[in-house]
Amino acid sequence: MPGLHSEQMSNAFTVRLPEDLAEWLNHAARRMGVSKSGIIQEALEKARNSPGSPFLRLAGTVAGPAGLSSRKGFGRE
Repeated sequence: MPGLHSEQMSNAFTVRLPEDLAEWLNHAARRMGVSKSGIIQEALEKARNSPGSPFLRLAGTVAGPAGLSSRKGFGRE
């Protein structure tokens, strides 16, 4: 699948799925010839990178200094 890496992943999660979604995931993985975790990883990547993503809903909403940092020596002057 495009966008997926073959490196070892160190984070594992247990996800409980309703029976119909679990059946769909099994069928889709077999049909596409990829792992179930590969399908889930790609879906999460798409969600993270899509406009209006819930992962980015707070981006730009925090008030702060106009520069990159308010610490002396770190801002652009």
